[in-house]
Amino acid sequence: MASDLALALVLSVAGLASAGLVGLALVALLRRRSWSYLLVALALLTLLARTAVAVGSMTGTVGTTTHHTLEHLLDVAMAGLVIAAVVTARSVRRSVASRERADVGPGTGGGGRGGD
Repeated sequence: MASDLALALVLSVAGLASAGLVGLALVALLRRRSWSYLLVALALLTLLARTAVAVGSMTGTVGTTTHHTLEHLLDVAMAGLVIAAVVTARSVRRSVASRERADVGPGTGGGGRGGD
């Protein structure tokens, strides 16, 4: 009985913390409006989904095998979303840097001073 109460407490804290992180990620997404922020928000959403799966397992609505499988799938989804966010952010950064190099060519006044 005490272990059920402890598990319920841990899942409650995990759910609140996950919801808070997802909320912060959504605020950041609304401010930045980029693919990488969307992918990070989705990755953090998998934490909340893991908590929901654990609650389902604790209440008996999700079987042990299904619980185990769903948690592994959510782990894979989180890792994939984080990797995709990093790749997306790096590719955007590279494309911006290459455009900036193209803009600062001979005769374009590159270097900051121009024709002062």
